[in-house]
Amino acid sequence: MAPSGPGSVRRRCRRVLYWIPVVFISLLLGWSYYAYAIQLCIVSMENIGEQVVCLMAYHLLFAMFVWSYWKTIFTLPMNPSKEFHLSYAEKELLEREPRETHQEVLRRAAKDLPIYTRTMSGAIRYCDRCQLIKPDRCHHCSVCDKCILKMDHHCPWVNNCVGFSNYKFFLLFLAYSLLYCLFIAATDLQYFIKFWTNGLPDTQAKFHIMFLFFAAAMFSVSLSSLFGYHCWLVSKNKSTLEAFRSPVFRHGTDKNGFSLGFSKNMRQVFGDEKKYWLLPIFSSLGDGCSFPTCLVNQDPEQPATPAGLNSMAKNPENHQFPAKPLRESQSHLLTDSQPWTESSTNPGKGKAGMSNPALTMENET
Repeated sequence: MAPSGPGSVRRRCRRVLYWIPVVFISLLLGWSYYAYAIQLCIVSMENIGEQVVCLMAYHLLFAMFVWSYWKTIFTLPMNPSKEFHLSYAEKELLEREPRETHQEVLRRAAKDLPIYTRTMSGAIRYCDRCQLIKPDRCHHCSVCDKCILKMDHHCPWVNNCVGFSNYKFFLLFLAYSLLYCLFIAATDLQYFIKFWTNGLPDTQAKFHIMFLFFAAAMFSVSLSSLFGYHCWLVSKNKSTLEAFRSPVFRHGTDKNGFSLGFSKNMRQVFGDEKKYWLLPIFSSLGDGCSFPTCLVNQDPEQPATPAGLNSMAKNPENHQFPAKPLRESQSHLLTDSQPWTESSTNPGKGKAGMSNPALTMENET
């Protein structure tokens, strides 16, 4: 039987409390449906054509809003693949060896893994709670108590971590909720003005119309800033955590280490098929454990680049990022007719000869 002590009771209470913001949003959404569809459109609108158009557009936005919100909440974060978990023998070795030699054990375990980021001190990123070597861009969430691939942040409004598995859904949730609020505010404005000029009948509908406009206008302001910020993050191929703390590669900190250019950054989140971009259907590229990247210095710890790629390093100042296996669904991001290059902002470091895959995500401890 599971323990039923005070600690277990506290955990259950916290789980219940975590759902309060979700319940609040759901109740607010239910009230907005009643206020707009019933009180505004059916009760207050006298023009039949205006009623039909407003109701059709409203229900479309309402459906997309609910669909994307549902997917953001109930899409479970993906776990790092088994290759990042330590074997039983490696775990035993970590327990026996002194703390000072743990990095040597982890370095041997990670030698064949496409991992390119490090801690601020240059150490292998390892999660003691999950007992795995952290993939690039991966963070351990203290609320979910697990490592989240390409973690962006833990969002209390969806009671879930926003990461690789649901980041597209979260962006669509922000977009459709913003459109939902703007549409309500725009179509409710004339009736809101009538409320203050005594042009509405003295019924309960007038109060719903007033509060509906205030709520829609208020949420439009906050959602527009949040959605704009995440659009900027997508264009730069950054997570919220990476925007506040740049990823550390073996050659040093590089705030644009994962950026492939605007088009490729968009495709990495939304996929190649544009017909799925506006639908809450998973279409992001990759498996969350492997990401193309551009580095400006050669990694001395990795083996030499295969001979077939040496032709790109004719200039002695050009440093190649060591070749590593990349998942097939990601590799075409690096196979355009023009090779992707990125110049270092520091002229003393030279240029990047090629871009190459880096594996999973930056982690937060």
